[in-house]
Amino acid sequence: MTKPASFKYFKTSPEIIRLAVMLYVRFPLSLRNVEDLLHERGIDVSHETVRYWWNRFGPMFAAEIRRKRVQQLRAFSKWKWHVDEVFVKVNGKRHCLWRAVDHEGEVLEAVVTKRRNKAAALKFLKKLMKRHGKAETVVTDRFASYRAALRELGALEKQRTGRWLNNRVENSHLPFRRRERAMQRFRRMRSLQKFASVHSSVYNHFNQERSLTSRDTFKLTRSAALAEWRQLCSG
Repeated sequence: MTKPASFKYFKTSPEIIRLAVMLYVRFPLSLRNVEDLLHERGIDVSHETVRYWWNRFGPMFAAEIRRKRVQQLRAFSKWKWHVDEVFVKVNGKRHCLWRAVDHEGEVLEAVVTKRRNKAAALKFLKKLMKRHGKAETVVTDRFASYRAALRELGALEKQRTGRWLNNRVENSHLPFRRRERAMQRFRRMRSLQKFASVHSSVYNHFNQERSLTSRDTFKLTRSAALAEWRQLCSG
């Protein structure tokens, strides 16, 4: 768990740093957009400062959110996972971003690889199972590498494929794609991996499925999520 000493040598208050990181990661904004929004609120920082804050504190916030959520998710083993991969360009070269969500749309894992083959699928599934245990059902598309990787893991009987079965994870790609366009793509594979991991945790934290709940319930859960965000890394 991150200690309050993380903010020790920063003149800016932790509240402002949390706000800047939330604006940049959660919404499809550029660094300069965040700088302008903070300026409107009387906070004078440069876009390079926002970049430094998100690089320094984004992974810390994401790790704390993930630690709390993984403890809750591992308590339920009979969940359904939806697994899929998308191509992302890094410095002009095509890389593969593997993502998994549960049946409620919670992003479980995001892993970047240079290739889209059995070895990459095996790496992703091993990391997913190590952190979240084993699901009762794993929904994939008909990409052969999934079948080969699941066979090696002894979980082939859990695989399900179908034309519309994987819509849950297909739709979950959209927030990341919007964010990718705002950032004008990525220059390094490591930067993509860092941002994908941070973005998935922040998205999970603030995603309230507003279309499935009443307005009053949504307002309560949204306020609770924001209050919890403001307490991250506070002790």
